[in-house]
Amino acid sequence: MRLERPVRPAGDRTRERWVTVLLTTTMSVSMLQLFLIGALGPRLVGEAGISRTAIGLTTTAGFGAAALLSLTAGRWVDRLGARRCLVALLLLAATALALIGSASGTPALLAAVALGGLPQALANPATNKVILTAVESGRRGAVTGWKQSGVQLGAFVAGLPLAALAAWTGWRGAVWTAAAIAALIACGAVLLLAPDSAATPVDMPRARVGRLALFSFLLGCGIAAVNTYLALFGAERLGLGPVMAAWLVAALGVTGVAGRVIWSRRAGRLGQAEVLLTPLTAGACGAALLLAAASWAPFLVWAGAAAVGAFAVAGNAVTMVSVIKRADPRGASRDSALVSAGFFAGFATGPPLFGILVEAGGYGPGWTLVAAEFAVAAAVAAPSRFRAGALR
Repeated sequence: MRLERPVRPAGDRTRERWVTVLLTTTMSVSMLQLFLIGALGPRLVGEAGISRTAIGLTTTAGFGAAALLSLTAGRWVDRLGARRCLVALLLLAATALALIGSASGTPALLAAVALGGLPQALANPATNKVILTAVESGRRGAVTGWKQSGVQLGAFVAGLPLAALAAWTGWRGAVWTAAAIAALIACGAVLLLAPDSAATPVDMPRARVGRLALFSFLLGCGIAAVNTYLALFGAERLGLGPVMAAWLVAALGVTGVAGRVIWSRRAGRLGQAEVLLTPLTAGACGAALLLAAASWAPFLVWAGAAAVGAFAVAGNAVTMVSVIKRADPRGASRDSALVSAGFFAGFATGPPLFGILVEAGGYGPGWTLVAAEFAVAAAVAAPSRFRAGALR
């Protein structure tokens, strides 16, 4: 006898689609400052007098703050509720972007970027909790993929429309436009999300969280270096103009969106989502080597940028699917925050190390470091793949 799947009311499906759009745009806004500074890097260096080292320090300031705040962000989401925290992070992101656009020097820029670390810390705990409470279990992997793809949607928006807008209004006008968009999305969150309810937190096993956090740290080191310096590499080493160099970030964003959606959907169907992490980071290692080879064959920079999006960026989405599949809804915020803390710590660490190597020996050693970080991440994730194979 064939069992029919229960049909969900059309209103529920429509609301789930709008929730997916909200979560995707929220993730985009939460990290938009990173991609804007990366895409507008040539303009910041040329027009605002910001040094290449200071460009790297902006990433350290933002993600250093996000890593520290992530240690307690999950508790705040559990205590205050996902809806309140989602609205707060969007308003904080709007404020940080407005201050970045108003910054008159490096200290003010670093302070504004550090403020932007708070919405980054709240983003994964709050959005993951919304998924667990508002999305049916069979759809969570797909919705998580779309939600995580929002980060790369931010890369595309920064690298194409906002970079083009900067050519017309200046870099400050582009950043202020992003701030206004964040404020509008906050209004949408107030209207769409249901009121918060209290819950007693329950945590995932600490050893598993620790392994995912270490993997995320290494992954974050490599991704952040690419995000921060890819456009500058295209402009300085390959002779691309500011707009064309920003398109590299947009290309990474497009493939990152596709990679996160496709790989997260597949991870949602697997018993252990972590089995995908080793092949994804192995592919990311190859992508970094393509970027290194672009110094001699410039066309390879496009393939390398696309592959970083398809493999490395997708790896972060798969870790979030893994957290959601195993976490109790009452403790998902805390577990998500701890894994995100590792990722953000990697974002804070990777660009300065990359910048030091570039200053000392050029971009070749920098891309080699990124490849090594991805290779070690693959090794950290390998035991999960072996255990899954043993269970078959």
